[in-house]
Amino acid sequence: MIKSYLMRIERVEVYRVSIKLKKPFVISLGPVTHADNIYLRIRTDEGMTGFGECSPSLTINGESTGTCIDVAQYLARALTGLDPRDTAKCSAVMDSVIYGNTSIKSAFDIALHDIAAQEKGLPLYVFLGGRNNRKLHTDYTVSLDKAAGMAEEALNLKHRGFPFIKVKLGENKNDDIDRIRQIRAAIGNEIPLRLDANQGWDKITTAEILNDLAEFNIQYCEEPIPRWDFMSLPEIREASPIPLMADESCLDHHDAARLIKMRACDFINIKLGKSSGLLKAGKIADLSSAAGIKMMVGGFVETRLAFTASAHFSLSNDHIVFSDFDSPMMMEEDPVRGGIEYGKDGMVSVPEEVGLGAWIQEDYLNNLPMVMID
Repeated sequence: MIKSYLMRIERVEVYRVSIKLKKPFVISLGPVTHADNIYLRIRTDEGMTGFGECSPSLTINGESTGTCIDVAQYLARALTGLDPRDTAKCSAVMDSVIYGNTSIKSAFDIALHDIAAQEKGLPLYVFLGGRNNRKLHTDYTVSLDKAAGMAEEALNLKHRGFPFIKVKLGENKNDDIDRIRQIRAAIGNEIPLRLDANQGWDKITTAEILNDLAEFNIQYCEEPIPRWDFMSLPEIREASPIPLMADESCLDHHDAARLIKMRACDFINIKLGKSSGLLKAGKIADLSSAAGIKMMVGGFVETRLAFTASAHFSLSNDHIVFSDFDSPMMMEEDPVRGGIEYGKDGMVSVPEEVGLGAWIQEDYLNNLPMVMID
């Protein structure tokens, strides 16, 4: 419920940032060497500010930092003068301005929720209806490489104490099976593996691979086939001894409703950059939990700013049981102040400050290319 007095969006600042990764991160869709992201700050006439971030993906949501900056100007002009606490109205206005562009919309949505929660004097997870009553543990991802190199990386992650290891696959049947065999030979069979083919296999190959890997303590497999072939997911799920998780085939709550009705997956991966932010992510979670489907919250290559929003969101629904928050640990620098903290064995602590509880230091922002819209 919006208070009787109006708060208005006065100005939007959009910053382009590029942070080098410690080493290239490779998936079946291609390598990533930098976190080419957008930081966004919304200022209100009441002197409040909210921060957001997105990490656009050309291959998944069809956006780049360039398109985000262009589209942000349309969105900011449409939102200027509106009450940032009315996140549902602001989301509807953004959708009326332009279709898709879920990544840049998510940066706005996070910043709007930051302001709304601050104004209520609540940490974001409480504002979203959640409780900080359970521990979040992130996995860590082994990127696509030769089998021996992936096995070595998995062993390193085991020694670092991560309770779950995610493995990127999606190249070809023989090499992908060999990768898992060598990883298991290196680390044993105790730590659950989470597979992610990033749409790299076809329907027949998926069924063959997942049956061949049944003995290797695989927790689930994400998006094994091209997302346009989602109609094949129920058939694959029926034939697979390993649970399926929808990722690229589930952007928003409309996609989730379709997949649930089709009985296409066992789990759903929610990413704020796919859903357009927290508002629609909440709709996915409501649909999934009503259907008894458990969820993971993941992301792209955001810094701790956006992953702090993801962690707050993870506490908003008890059916969210998996966390994939490893990207910030892969970066050479960390410009975020406040925010989530990484502890021993992949533990993730969520801030108790009001709002998002994460921001970008001013001197860092001053050195970034910026577009201001008011």
